[in-house]
Amino acid sequence: MVHGVCCSDNNTGAVNVPIYNSSTYVYQNADAKVKWDYARSGNPTRAFLEEQIALLEGGTRGFAFSSGLAAIHAAFAIFEPGDHIIIGDKIYGGTFRLVNQYFKKWQLEFTTVDTQDVAAVEAAIKPNTKAIYFETFTNPLLRVTSVKAIAEIAKQHHLLTIVDNTFLTPYLQQPLKLGADIVIHSATKYLGGHSDVIAGLVVVKGDELGEKIYFSQNALGGVLSPEDSNLIRRGIQTLGVRMDRHLANAAKIVAFLIKRAEIVKAYYPGIEGSVDHEIAQKECRGFGGIVSFDLAAAIDSKAFVERLSLFKLAVSLGAVESLVELPYKMSHAELSVADLQDCGISTQLIRLSVGIEDAQDLIDDLTQVLDSFKK
Repeated sequence: MVHGVCCSDNNTGAVNVPIYNSSTYVYQNADAKVKWDYARSGNPTRAFLEEQIALLEGGTRGFAFSSGLAAIHAAFAIFEPGDHIIIGDKIYGGTFRLVNQYFKKWQLEFTTVDTQDVAAVEAAIKPNTKAIYFETFTNPLLRVTSVKAIAEIAKQHHLLTIVDNTFLTPYLQQPLKLGADIVIHSATKYLGGHSDVIAGLVVVKGDELGEKIYFSQNALGGVLSPEDSNLIRRGIQTLGVRMDRHLANAAKIVAFLIKRAEIVKAYYPGIEGSVDHEIAQKECRGFGGIVSFDLAAAIDSKAFVERLSLFKLAVSLGAVESLVELPYKMSHAELSVADLQDCGISTQLIRLSVGIEDAQDLIDDLTQVLDSFKK
């Protein structure tokens, strides 16, 4: 995470890879076989990040995109019209939109299924099924799917396993080592870590998949800029220390929440006694920095999020500052009432992205709001 793969591309002795702000590169002669020709096809700064994320995930090749959705788009773009893909029934709202309002027009078929239910996943396989796609930890209820279990089914039926590992990062889980074929990250979140860059990453296992993703990246053109590649590289350098603080703070906040009468239920894989905990304990190095909970019906959920001070009311997650949101109003607002109900998202559900501030300060902020409803 700190060093990446040494590039040794100049004689200055620079510790960090330079930011190459060039859209085009010189050919030594008309017949030259050059490594760099045009920045959409490749850039040295972006290449450093792509090699770094491939190394961290234990993959063959990595690819950097202009957003998480651009990365997801590129992964789905490797399929042909008529191909069938099984997807988790609780996916990011942007992925839901991309699948239902874009890829279905290109005649890709999708079946949604609870990926915790291994039998249901296997039952959804058709003759034209090509892949299974899911999020390791779902948003916002943090349901955990076993990468090992899904990958075993996929291999038995010669399917690809595609995993969105944004919530965990390679610091807490390496899905390729558990059997997955493609890993996707919204690097905007924990990998960048500072709410100042939009980016997506894809890592693949195998050269054939690498060539397919590269074709999508180069043909569609949603590449990450040199400046933003450098920001993600810099964010990754501190990922370990930040994630350790996220985990420690989240655990303390969960311990606080479950003791409060105003909290009907807390959602966090670190809470013992659930299938989510069992899977996460076996396949992950930690339980992440996202905590969700249902408020009691008597509490105005909008007033709750608006009265917080240290927690900022905003979408996104995974940065150094703590954020709070109302999923039904914000991150999942595009879902219908019926879809929200199917996903288990109520008007009382709150999602916290726990930052790296002092844990007691965060707990004090939650306390002052919860206490305000007693007056």
